Amino acid sequence: MVSQLGSLQTNDQEELVNQMMRLVGANINFTSARFYLEMNQWNVQAAVCSYFDLQSGSSKLPGMVFLQDITIGEGDSIPPNTKFVKTWRVQNPGPDRWPPGCILRFSTGVQLAFQDRVLVEPLDPYTASDISVEMTSPSVPGMYESKWRMSTATGNFFGEIIWVIITVEVAGTLAITQQFSKLDQLGSRSENLDPNSEYNPFRSPNKLKLDSPEQME
Repeated sequence: MVSQLGSLQTNDQEELVNQMMRLVGANINFTSARFYLEMNQWNVQAAVCSYFDLQSGSSKLPGMVFLQDITIGEGDSIPPNTKFVKTWRVQNPGPDRWPPGCILRFSTGVQLAFQDRVLVEPLDPYTASDISVEMTSPSVPGMYESKWRMSTATGNFFGEIIWVIITVEVAGTLAITQQFSKLDQLGSRSENLDPNSEYNPFRSPNKLKLDSPEQME
């Protein structure tokens, strides 16, 4: 996201407001975006950082950090009009458990999924979970990016932005071997995984307990 912010070069104030709204998502309106930009001398990067700093400090929202891509790495090539499952591994850094009703929501970019939100099970502190969304590659070749964010049941975004970046090519190298017979399991899954074993995104869910900060000292 930092590289994107660095490329936003325009003196059009309305366009800067629209750019900030696209980066932050639906949780900010035009007036609020303009306020943060004015407070930061119309620097989009500084305004976005101020927004999230204030939001996280005053709302006491849950935490979420991205750990790794499980399926579909950044820029993987996929044939046009091809279904695939994107899976991210995320962690609750603590100290509190996620509240009920948390949702992974499409934020900005290209909407590659039929659904724009996926219900996620509450996650205990210092625990990781795999979240999957079924998507379809566009029909026109090119590079596409789709950003997603966690939100509470009341619509407040929290945690890091996660995304999928794909390259659509007629000769895409993605092996169409993902098991669509178990797409009913899409959403949040926690895995007790051996890091040396091959990951199967469709095995039955188990919690993966990570070391707490006290244990890591």
